[in-house]
Amino acid sequence: MKEPSFDYLLQKVESKYELVVAAAKRARHLTETCTVRDNLSSQKPVTVALAEIAMDKLIIERPQQQSKIK
Repeated sequence: MKEPSFDYLLQKVESKYELVVAAAKRARHLTETCTVRDNLSSQKPVTVALAEIAMDKLIIERPQQQSKIK
């Protein structure tokens, strides 16, 4: 999968904001943990992160909403 479409990626998450945050966090993690050998990859970290989301390789954890008790 070269470039997953935006519409396809939106089916994997609850909102476009969640998609952006998840991709940014994963791209930052990829950038911080890469080695010199990994830099030879032709894909940018954001592209890799979006592809991982599209292939369900990235698990997005959502905080549970707390119920308000009066």
